[in-house]
Amino acid sequence: MTVKHSAVNTSAVKPSHRPLILTACMLSMFMAAVEVTIVATAMPTIIGDLGGFSLLGWVFAVYLLTQAITVPIYGRLADLYGCRKMFFIGTTLFLIGSVLCGFAPSLGWMIGFRALQGLGAGAITPIATTLIANVYGPQERAKAQGYLSSVWGVSAIVGPLMGAFIVSHFPWAVVFWVNVPIGLVAMAILIKYLPPDGQRKQHQLDLAGTAYLTLSVAALLLALLQAEALGYWALALLAFAVLCGGLLVRQERKTPEPLFPLALWDSKVIIAGSVGGLIIGATMMGISAFLPTYVQGVLGGTPLEAGTTLALMSIGWPLASMFSSRMMQATSYRATAVTGGLLLVGGSLALLLLSPSSGLWMARIAAFSVGAGMGLSNTTFIVSVQNSAEPAIRGIATASTLFTRMLGSAIGTAVLGATLNLNLEYRLPQVNDPVQQLMEKATRSAMDSGQLNLLTESVAASLHWVFVVSAVISVLAVAAGLLIPSGDRPHREAQRES
Repeated sequence: MTVKHSAVNTSAVKPSHRPLILTACMLSMFMAAVEVTIVATAMPTIIGDLGGFSLLGWVFAVYLLTQAITVPIYGRLADLYGCRKMFFIGTTLFLIGSVLCGFAPSLGWMIGFRALQGLGAGAITPIATTLIANVYGPQERAKAQGYLSSVWGVSAIVGPLMGAFIVSHFPWAVVFWVNVPIGLVAMAILIKYLPPDGQRKQHQLDLAGTAYLTLSVAALLLALLQAEALGYWALALLAFAVLCGGLLVRQERKTPEPLFPLALWDSKVIIAGSVGGLIIGATMMGISAFLPTYVQGVLGGTPLEAGTTLALMSIGWPLASMFSSRMMQATSYRATAVTGGLLLVGGSLALLLLSPSSGLWMARIAAFSVGAGMGLSNTTFIVSVQNSAEPAIRGIATASTLFTRMLGSAIGTAVLGATLNLNLEYRLPQVNDPVQQLMEKATRSAMDSGQLNLLTESVAASLHWVFVVSAVISVLAVAAGLLIPSGDRPHREAQRES
């Protein structure tokens, strides 16, 4: 028997099993999401044991690189060969990589094992998100995806705490091995309660398109993440990324089973989701990467104050994610996404009110507002895309939205980082690394008042321009929400699917 390549029929899953499947997907998402923050907390201990400080950045870059490259590939594989099968393959790779990282004899080996982790993580996020869309009906998806989306906010708070506790009481390898029981429990639940994928006709993965995508994304992310180290070679990588991107477009137009089916680009909702993912990913970096710098460097706050300020974004995200389902039902996808975009704009504008003499309250309002905006926008874009996509392309449609958010984060980090560096070079051309000088307590205490005021005001002005660019980007999030056709909401999709 041959079935349409829908991964799981909603009616094939018992209603009592759906919360268990949701729990398994949340566990797996938590495992992949917490990996960056928990490892970041443990890295000083790991470097002290293994050495190799010069390679530190690659421990994080290679994980994000391999994850981002494989997200759309796994999304398409899930459509062609089944979500269940590809989820188990990806999770197994992730867990093997986690175990090997704990045994790494040097930082070089750890970077290789982190690449393997990333290859597995690329499956976990898009396929877990797609599984929820396949298991829950259109009207229930918004609430379920709200819970799933909230995992990102929770992991941002729990990750550093877990990392600090583990390195204080156990060998650093446990930071990686803690993934194993979480992943095994998630897999065991899905093995028991998620129906097997149906029989499928033979498919042929677009290998040429996959190769062009891999080369293009790898070159682009390397150019963005390593721009300072690469210098002018970054421009050559960007040119290579554009070339491979052009070859990918040509390949997709002529192949019978493209990696990115043409139906993706016929849907205004899916296009809005991809554009929205790119914008909100870039907007988020204004808070995540640069607000802690302002709190510690300009306001003279402690690392704890910077952490608690950033934590408010992680609190606002899950709260808004869970509220988004009600808002989508009561209004529409468009109204919910636009509201989320306006919260992003409001938070970004609040950053512009920061000054060296202001307190932490404005920074915390900004962080909470951006988190709430992310919760509304991100969940709405994903749910609207999943409800509008045909089952045969639901995996790649979901993956495209998540992929563009990752890409947006990398682009946002590069653009905002370049804005900061250019401003610092203009204002403090003779000062070496002024931000670091302000953030080191001993160096800051040794400065006289004149020097401290000069550095503080110059860094504050430079970061102000970073927040200006972030605010401009956030306005585009509202525009992305307006791309969604007016009037669309979950109950209409339920009528269409029935």
